[in-house]
Amino acid sequence: MPIEPTDAELLSCCFAPSFARAVAAGSPYRDAAELGDAAEKAVLALEWDEVLQALSAHPRIGERPQGEGREAAWSRDEQSGVQESTRAALAEGNRAYEERFGHVYLVCASGLRGEELLARLRTRLANDEEREHEVVRAELARIARLRAERLAG
Repeated sequence: MPIEPTDAELLSCCFAPSFARAVAAGSPYRDAAELGDAAEKAVLALEWDEVLQALSAHPRIGERPQGEGREAAWSRDEQSGVQESTRAALAEGNRAYEERFGHVYLVCASGLRGEELLARLRTRLANDEEREHEVVRAELARIARLRAERLAG
């Protein structure tokens, strides 16, 4: 059965209107993998200001996402590997990251434990701004792909 996601559904995968329009314009999709490919490609085509808009919808790693919507539920599930023992260190790391780069630390948290998320955060603090933009865009693309595939599945 063809998959035809709406703009509103797609915004829960990546909160950038041009992302949603681009992916919706390519429908229908044969399957979840094809939709995931389109989502990843659309994120990689975003301008940096659109990436920042998408980041605004992501909770800080280690904070418990609030709300009843699809995106909040997905964020809670994606961050399920974060234990109380790492929350304070992640909060401190988030502050340092935001001070250095001016936006939330984004990482595809699915399947990662809190210690792994913290180690990645600390490593990324050493990136220059250009390299970090590349990493953020790649992480956002992974998240959008996973969420689009979940949307289809």
